Amino acid sequence: MGILQIAIVLAVVALLVKPVGTYVYHVFSNEKNRTDRIFGPIERVIYSLIGLKSQAGMTWKKYALSFLLTNMVLVAVSYLILRLQDLLPLNPNGIGKMEQTLAFNTVISFITNTNLQHYSGETGLTYFSQMAVIMMMMFTSAATGFSVAIAFVRGLTSKGATIGNFFQDFVKAHTRIFIPAALLVTLVLVALQVPQTLQSTLTVTTLEGEQQSIAIGPVAALESIKHIGTNGGGFFGVNSAHPFENPNPLTNVIQILSMWLLPAALPYTYGLFAKNKKQGWVVFGAMMTLFIVFLTTVYVAETQGNPAMNRLGIDASQGSMEGKEVRFGIPQSALFTAVTTAATTGTVNNMHDTLTPIGGLVPLAEMMLNVVFGGKGVGLVNMLMYAILAVFLAGLMVGRTPEFLGRKIEPKEMKLIAIVILIHPFIILGPTAIAFMTDLGQGAITNAGFHGITQVLYEYTSSAANNGSGFEGLADNTPFWNITTGLVMMLGRYVSMIAMLAVAGSLARKQWVPETIGTFRTDNKLFMGILLGTVLIIGALTFLPAVVLGPIAEHLTLR
Repeated sequence: MGILQIAIVLAVVALLVKPVGTYVYHVFSNEKNRTDRIFGPIERVIYSLIGLKSQAGMTWKKYALSFLLTNMVLVAVSYLILRLQDLLPLNPNGIGKMEQTLAFNTVISFITNTNLQHYSGETGLTYFSQMAVIMMMMFTSAATGFSVAIAFVRGLTSKGATIGNFFQDFVKAHTRIFIPAALLVTLVLVALQVPQTLQSTLTVTTLEGEQQSIAIGPVAALESIKHIGTNGGGFFGVNSAHPFENPNPLTNVIQILSMWLLPAALPYTYGLFAKNKKQGWVVFGAMMTLFIVFLTTVYVAETQGNPAMNRLGIDASQGSMEGKEVRFGIPQSALFTAVTTAATTGTVNNMHDTLTPIGGLVPLAEMMLNVVFGGKGVGLVNMLMYAILAVFLAGLMVGRTPEFLGRKIEPKEMKLIAIVILIHPFIILGPTAIAFMTDLGQGAITNAGFHGITQVLYEYTSSAANNGSGFEGLADNTPFWNITTGLVMMLGRYVSMIAMLAVAGSLARKQWVPETIGTFRTDNKLFMGILLGTVLIIGALTFLPAVVLGPIAEHLTLR
């Protein structure tokens, strides 16, 4: 039954990839289509309000500057709200202002689509902050990432010198994708008993006659965009393990589909932009192959249980249920774990800190590779980056100038790609080493030995991959962790985005090279195998030593 549950979800995703990917293409292709009659008037009003007089395409530099300035304004406004939330309306529970380093970490976390939470939502934020900061940035950060991904695809596939207009893409991402989808999912969740209210905390009498306070709020609205936007920040501290956020298996599946569909459909959108659907299916096939391997690993690891408990003669027929909700069981917990880190969402319906060592290795490895579907465009951009690298390496081996989608790959593009590949492990492994060398870092570790190493490694990996999930055994709400993870999140988001936009801008300006009999094809199974090999080899060379010190060593110790 567990395998059947997983297979049904996989089948639904596979069936919806084509229609969703086609819709996304029509949104951003700037070609006239039937949706213009619905959304066009609304968008024209928004363009008028923001003063967008020209929708002409931008160079990559102007595109990058536009999204950076937009993000800076949102950061400044959001920081002020968190610092002054005790003076603002919609605070029925009397919550005070947020501490300055925590406010810095929170704002950076949500603007970078990471949603790493060093606070507990029901006690740390007012309703106004939840909506005006958290939910607002869940929309805007997702729209920013989506826009940059589409611009990158345009740079690879178009024959023009521009990569689109950021403000036009940003508005369309809201009006035609995220807001309609969030409204729909919100209504479905409310129908399935997820709370949506502005009432204050409820006080009830328990069966024992004691008084208990139950936190509520606008939960359903936040749940919808947190998954659709692959944000992941929960209204409650325990995230989607909370029965108000995720009350039953049906809501669990809805949340999985919400965070997975758009990232899974983007490769097909890329194929439509490239005028070659096989290009998109090759990328999708590589992503899905990696995903199935990781999903199988975590499912098998958790069903086998904890070896240390098995040796004690404890009934392990249900597998390792520590940290998991009974209403989901191992199948939906394992699937949720694999999807949330594959899609860089960060939402959790079980505590990753209590996964078996090999089970915990899966979300860690997915974030380290950061190409398995990814969040709003992250996985597609990174996988295409590896595709360009694979073509370059193949070209070197046969002595031919590498070409990708009719453009020659030259040293300038490879230098930028090298920066993106190197920055990711640098901002993970460097801060991890610093945390172990300082008392400020070591003081937060709650587990001795190999598991403690994994806790720290996971925190910085989650920050660098803009995922946001945590092992939750780390005492991370301190100035040291707030500042260091905040810096890692910024570098992990903006360095790679700017570098890949530069690659797109460079390729867009190049003369198109017609395909010949000697052109290395990138739309077949051979290239998919080369692409997978490139990802796995670079990932292993970069992270395997650190992984051996953490989850692998813990696994061998337990056995």
